[in-house]
Amino acid sequence: MQHGIAGCAVRIAPADGTTATYAGPMATRTVNGTCHHDCPDSCGWTVTVDDTDATTPIAVKLRGNPAHPYSAGELCPKVNRFLDRVYSPDRLLYPLRRVGPKGSGEFERVDWDDALAAIARNLHRVIETYGAEAVLPFSDAGNQSMLAMMGLSGRFFGHMGATKLIRAICGPTVGAAMAMTNGTGRGLDPEQLAHSDLILLWGTNTKLTNRHLWPTIERARERGARLVVIDPIRTVTAEAIDPDRGDRFVQPLPGTDISMMLAMMHVIIRDGLTNDEWIAAHTAGYDELRAAVAEWTPERASDACGVPAAVIGRLAHDYATTPNAAIRTLIGAEHHENGAMFFRTMACLPALTGAWAHRGGGIAKSVGSYTESQIDEARLFRPDLDRGDPRTLNMSRLGEILTSPTAGEPTGPGIHAFVNWNCNPLVTVPNADAIRRGLARDDLYTVVHEQFMTDTAKYADIVLPATTQIESDDIVFSWGSLWTAYNRAAIAPVGESCSNTELFRRLAGAMGYTEPALFDDDETLMRESLPTIDLDELRSKEWLRAPYPDDGRPFGDGEFDTPSGRVHLASDDLVAIGQPRVPTYVPPNESPGGDPELSARYPLQLLTPKHHTRFLNSGYSHLPKHGPAEGGPFVELDADDARARGLADGALARVWNDRASLDVPVRISGRLRPGVVAIPWGWWTAHHPDGNVANMLTNDTLTEWGGGVAYSDTLVQVSAAD
Repeated sequence: MQHGIAGCAVRIAPADGTTATYAGPMATRTVNGTCHHDCPDSCGWTVTVDDTDATTPIAVKLRGNPAHPYSAGELCPKVNRFLDRVYSPDRLLYPLRRVGPKGSGEFERVDWDDALAAIARNLHRVIETYGAEAVLPFSDAGNQSMLAMMGLSGRFFGHMGATKLIRAICGPTVGAAMAMTNGTGRGLDPEQLAHSDLILLWGTNTKLTNRHLWPTIERARERGARLVVIDPIRTVTAEAIDPDRGDRFVQPLPGTDISMMLAMMHVIIRDGLTNDEWIAAHTAGYDELRAAVAEWTPERASDACGVPAAVIGRLAHDYATTPNAAIRTLIGAEHHENGAMFFRTMACLPALTGAWAHRGGGIAKSVGSYTESQIDEARLFRPDLDRGDPRTLNMSRLGEILTSPTAGEPTGPGIHAFVNWNCNPLVTVPNADAIRRGLARDDLYTVVHEQFMTDTAKYADIVLPATTQIESDDIVFSWGSLWTAYNRAAIAPVGESCSNTELFRRLAGAMGYTEPALFDDDETLMRESLPTIDLDELRSKEWLRAPYPDDGRPFGDGEFDTPSGRVHLASDDLVAIGQPRVPTYVPPNESPGGDPELSARYPLQLLTPKHHTRFLNSGYSHLPKHGPAEGGPFVELDADDARARGLADGALARVWNDRASLDVPVRISGRLRPGVVAIPWGWWTAHHPDGNVANMLTNDTLTEWGGGVAYSDTLVQVSAAD
């Protein structure tokens, strides 16, 4: 922390949401923190605080921290204006009680004591009437810091005996799938791509969603590395390729990548490009895999994925003849019914070539298995406090859960109390129209802890104000780099807002619980949950690097975390869950290659990508300097598909399927293949002319294993709006 005097005039926003101007010298200090958003980069920032009024310090500037070892001072447009969020006149500052119909957004201010008493009274009523499993806690990664995301909520609801939630809408499927081949979700540190000679960016839009990795890729390209971008959308990353340098863009149809991987393995084996010595020493099941891919010729794969056979063959040769070839992937491709098999199959590729033996070779994905392994989850979550053995429900099926009398289960009560924090499910979860119907139930008691009146919060009975990242201490475990960082609170909570951990301490008291662990303060939680991290050292240095092999090779010794210590090209574990021993391609049911009756009625594949530079997921789109600059929601089509439907650029189109209907303007572009359309997601209902959102159309079918959801397997039809 640094102190100083600044002589400039500034505009500040007091806690009551009004604006004021202060001119003259300020007593300032700077406080370093870490971005908390659901993004791989976890950037470092510096907040300048005006202490002129000692009773109400005001944050007056937030900028990137140039000393941060990964982000190096650059922040994205989402958080460059973070203080606009902190001091927004629309920010929730006090507890609110609903006074109008659900969804109307009509509330009155109440004090914390009244709000907590009402919540406790209604939760006890639900528990006494239906049992504790009738209470559903619902949260995600709106703030992915340790305390905000994992803090005391698990202890509180476990002690209550509430239904447990599988939070697998993004991420866990990748790790579960990789583990079926390698025995672990561990992989290559993305910064090791600087040592790669061929980089395959497969299903990841690096320049937009992982921007601080791009300089590493550029360093590799300066050395002569070639870049291949594989994506169903011609993204800004795809636009960055340079064919004159040997870069290429490959555009498979959504959900078909596995067929291309199988054909690549076919070519690698057929043309004698395998590393036989490495295969013999470090893999199991090679003969089964070889037999399985023998029928997957590039021509057959081309019929499935739409990529020319010659392109598949060339990619296979380039990959197999580059010893330190790297595949960079993230979570996008898991959102198909065959999403787990995508990553299970991908993990076989470096095993055939022995790429893991070389620095810069292998697969780089999330590094959460390195950073988050420093958390002792038993100490943090305290499962020893749990009451009973409650059921678990998957968050991606929230629409079914809230509209089913038995919450999607063959036995047990429905859900009668819904406690939501750290996410806005009415915008972010698939099949959202069913969620809206569920939230509108008169018998569902809903509590939302939020910073703004989101679409979800409008359906709450009680809304409680939440702090932002600069108002509480926390620890951020990056999933895009190996750096774990400390976040210092720069200002006190604005208004009457409270952090997630403080919320559950207050709720525990209101419920009459006496278990001491439910009231642990943040300092205790951090110290007890991080046995391998010296908290004082982390605070002093501000970031620490997770352990990783010095030579850059996560499996340099050829030892993997399977029972045999080898890569399992064929897996008995898959047979145990009803899956084939070797990789295979099965078209998703909701796709052109799946249910023929469904695809005849709805011939277009819908993707809902992250398209915007100024907001993330459902965050920021409601703020005046963010959403309007992006121009609003739209449906993007290929020119041929638009022409066949009589749609011109800018016309209002109807996009629909059996789940919902959505009216959006048309944007014609060359970024998509015929038969594929896209509606960027994250816009709230107020941004849509009909009050619906993109996720009302999307599919909530679960992946074959790993608990993920297939929202990218969504079929629709598009026509002119009525």
